[in-house]
Amino acid sequence: MLPIGDDNSARRIFPLVTYALIALNVLFFFVELAGGDAFIQAWAFVPTRFLANPIADFPTLFTSMFMHAGWLHLGGNMLYLWIFGDNVEDRFGHVKFTIFYLLCGLAATFAQLVFSMGSNIPNLGASGAIAGVLGAYILLFPQGRVRVLQGQRVIQVSALIVIGLWVILQLFSSVGSIANTAETGGVAYMAHVGGFASGFVLTFLFRGNARPQLAG
Repeated sequence: MLPIGDDNSARRIFPLVTYALIALNVLFFFVELAGGDAFIQAWAFVPTRFLANPIADFPTLFTSMFMHAGWLHLGGNMLYLWIFGDNVEDRFGHVKFTIFYLLCGLAATFAQLVFSMGSNIPNLGASGAIAGVLGAYILLFPQGRVRVLQGQRVIQVSALIVIGLWVILQLFSSVGSIANTAETGGVAYMAHVGGFASGFVLTFLFRGNARPQLAG
């Protein structure tokens, strides 16, 4: 099932930060393409290099969040951010959502670092931060309806099912990735798990006293 949209009828504010993040990711990807492997090596997060000199490598904690391994990686991440980010931003507000997104990205990176301290492979991508957005969405909009493409049909499915299946996939994949130093297939599954968990937990702080909505 490929998610293609959700119900935005209850949205109250224009998702400025969500759209800005999408634009920034796309722009950064073009810069990355122009810079080639040297740019990736310099600005992606490399576990061994960071542990050797955390202060010098500190900027890569953030720059790596806006880099992607290819068009498919970029497209998939931006699709999920476009579908689910605006609703979470609507509940948190622009400033809180920006902080939330960055914190989830950082948590995801450190979750991956724990299981790949000896790795020289560059880690990059917005997947961890977006996983945090999914963690917030499933808590804030548990009964939200998501439009998914199934074969040649478009159907509506509960957000709990769509995101729940994604979570299950990440959990099973992370078990295999730990056995292979968390680098299975080049996908940082532990970053996904860490990002989702941090997003879920941080939502209790960022949503204040607001109750979860029954429709997203």
